[in-house]
Amino acid sequence: MKKAEFKKLIKPLVKECIQEALLEEGLLANVIAEVVKGLGAGQQPIVEQKQTDDESSKLQLEERKKRTQKIEETRKKMLNAVNASAYNGVDLFEGTTPVPAESQPGSPMAGTSANDPGVDISAFLGNQQVWKTLASGKK
Repeated sequence: MKKAEFKKLIKPLVKECIQEALLEEGLLANVIAEVVKGLGAGQQPIVEQKQTDDESSKLQLEERKKRTQKIEETRKKMLNAVNASAYNGVDLFEGTTPVPAESQPGSPMAGTSANDPGVDISAFLGNQQVWKTLASGKK
């Protein structure tokens, strides 16, 4: 007996047995009931709360501005104190900017400003014949 003939004979029998087990014996209903129980158990309904109070967001914005202003004032006071008493009035931090806080510690660009132009490599591409020769392996 060939594989195709055997498959043709056995497929209807298997299909009928599976249908009987799932539908007539209630196996499918039991599986569905268990799944529904599992999905509903231990879960609380999700409740979304929208903040309609624009005043609270305005207050937060004002507080943030006040904090920023206070930090700037403190910075200026510290710089004035340092400049007045030491280094003959020379501002040591003139023209400097802080290191960006967004950089990742493990990144190769960590500690580099986003405005840094980097190194100009355009001169490396000037003589393309040299690069073609090197790429082909000829001397």
